[in-house]
Amino acid sequence: MTLRFYDTASAEVRDFVPLVPGKVSLYYCGATVQGMPHVGHIRSAIAFDQLTRWLQYRGFRVTVVRNVTDIDDKILAKSEASFGPDFEDEPDAVRNEEWWALAYRYEQEFLKAYDTLGVSRPTYEPRATGHIPEMHALIQQLIDRGHAYPALDDSGDVYFDVRSWSKYGTLTRQKLDDMQGAPDADPRGKKDPRDFALWKGHKDGEPTTAGWASPWGPGRPGWHLECSAMVTKYLGTEFDIHGGGLDLRFPHHENEMAQSQAAGHGFANFWMHNGMVTYAGEKMSKSIGNTVSPAEMLELAPPRVVRYYLGQAQYRSVLDYQPTSLQEAASAVERIDGFISRAARTLAGAPGADGRAFGSHGAVPDAFAAAMDDDLNVPQALAVLHDTVRAGNTALTAGDLDAARQALTSVTDMLRVLGINDTATPDADEHSTNALGVLVEAQLAARAQARANKDWAASDSIRDTLAAAGVVVEDGAAGASWSLKRI
Repeated sequence: MTLRFYDTASAEVRDFVPLVPGKVSLYYCGATVQGMPHVGHIRSAIAFDQLTRWLQYRGFRVTVVRNVTDIDDKILAKSEASFGPDFEDEPDAVRNEEWWALAYRYEQEFLKAYDTLGVSRPTYEPRATGHIPEMHALIQQLIDRGHAYPALDDSGDVYFDVRSWSKYGTLTRQKLDDMQGAPDADPRGKKDPRDFALWKGHKDGEPTTAGWASPWGPGRPGWHLECSAMVTKYLGTEFDIHGGGLDLRFPHHENEMAQSQAAGHGFANFWMHNGMVTYAGEKMSKSIGNTVSPAEMLELAPPRVVRYYLGQAQYRSVLDYQPTSLQEAASAVERIDGFISRAARTLAGAPGADGRAFGSHGAVPDAFAAAMDDDLNVPQALAVLHDTVRAGNTALTAGDLDAARQALTSVTDMLRVLGINDTATPDADEHSTNALGVLVEAQLAARAQARANKDWAASDSIRDTLAAAGVVVEDGAAGASWSLKRI
């Protein structure tokens, strides 16, 4: 077994060897809770959930930390707007909402989306506002080492001195002199316009609840500083993997790496970034009206289908959303579920030659494992999954129950690794399920009799009625089987 992942910092796929044998430490950037989750947030979470599940399958004990940024400029601005005369009564907006209430409300929306789509809870999920002392300590380290300075205009800001750190720009392979400062950044008090804020002094008009006392005056942390302080507290000054969306490479992750390494920390051994989600080949943008949210997807398809769609691409590639994308994902999930339903009915209570009943756990196929070991090649892993489904259906038709049983076990284990079976589903009513089975089987018996009498019209009518009710009928050598259409 050789795990290989693409490392953004070295720009190559290289062997993954954890810093501590048998254990993996993973930090990935979570939400800035200033609005409802968008599809990019969820795609990133699913990608790192797949990584976590695969590392666990490979026998590692994985510690996962995913942060919540619950204080920043956008959160404060949105809260301030809710008190103003120009408040826009958007579907998710609340009038006269304090910034901390707004942040907490949206944090719950993110958790609901993660849970619905089967994203495992992290080992810990720290909030930025709970780690102010750690941030103060890191800032002081940087000042003491000559890499940070209080603002020159006595504003209470503290900045990282990018020219003091010769490695600045190495994560994204940029030269400092080719960079420009953020277009909306205030250059006052800086030695260089590209210096970035570690601490933001309190400004007139900001709520007092959004400020904390510090050696440099009241204020709040800069965005980049938050992650460095939190990951160091929980995973140490050197850890295995830092993850996040591709859009975070610069400036967020570049700044994180610079300030952490300048403080003397080894920081991340691997940097892993997931690709973006586009709409028909174009970047999603509210201004041109081509966005689609997780909530909108969940109105169109069940959670398992949405999870399948958002997790089907190789994590580093662009995932392009088309109007037919969820229909295609639904068809794929339906084929999988059709085999599982058919195999479960056929194999129930029929242990195989090895004594195992259907549904017991085993190892995933070698080809699936090889694909996942190779930088999480999920498309190739899904190809193995669907090949196994086809082989299982062939075995059922041929009456080869041992082969069908092995296929069912493999399919179940692959779905578990990919997290597709862990999405939220409505509570099933066992009595209703059993009643449905009795009714469908009675209809299939009537259809079988009609076919024996060569009454094709009656046979087709029964099949059409079942199809209209969402029951898919498949004919085979052993008779008809059925499954529920998932979408």
